[in-house]
Amino acid sequence: MKKTLYKFIFFKLMGWKIEGMENVEIKKCILMVMPHTSNHDFYIGLLTRGVSGLQMNWVGKKELFRFPFGYYFRNVGGEPLDRSGGLNKVDSIAAIFDRKEVFRLAVAPEGTRKAVKEIRTGFYYIALKANVPIVPVAFDWGKKTVGLGKPFWPTGNFESDFEIIQKHYKDVLGKIPENGFQF
Repeated sequence: MKKTLYKFIFFKLMGWKIEGMENVEIKKCILMVMPHTSNHDFYIGLLTRGVSGLQMNWVGKKELFRFPFGYYFRNVGGEPLDRSGGLNKVDSIAAIFDRKEVFRLAVAPEGTRKAVKEIRTGFYYIALKANVPIVPVAFDWGKKTVGLGKPFWPTGNFESDFEIIQKHYKDVLGKIPENGFQF
C-alpha cells in the first residue's frame, strides 16, 4: 500500500523517474548523492527509497535516536553513530557495514545545501575502509530524474577515482543550480 502511494506521488503527481535500477543486487555500498542544494532533496530521497523498495540508510549521532524520534528515524533508514571508544567517523561507519547484512549508506559529499568549492572526501575513505563500492546517485531537478550510476570500487587514489565518478554528474542540475558543486 505504501509503495503504491509513493509511486503515485513520485511518478504521477511530481513527474519524476528513476534510471539505473539494474544495480539493485548490491547489498552494501556508499550512495554518493549529488547535487545537494535544497531541503527538498530529503523527500526526493525518501520517495526514491519508497518507490524502489531498496533499503537505503543514513547515519546520525546516537542522541537523535532517543525517544520520541528514534523509532521514526530507524524506520526511514537511520542508523545511530556511536563514536565512543576513540573511533573516528570513518572507522565507526565502517564498523556498521561489518555488522549489517544490507547497508546502503546515502551520503551527500557537498556536506551542505549552500554553494561549496570542495567536496568532502569522507564517503570515499569509508568505502575504502568498509571495502564497498561507491554508487553515484544524481538528483537532476532539470530532468526530474534520479539517476543511479554503475558501482565504482575505489582504488585508493582519490583524485583519479573522482575524475571517473564525476562523469555521472555531467549536466545534472540541482534544485538551486548555483549551490551545486561545480565540476
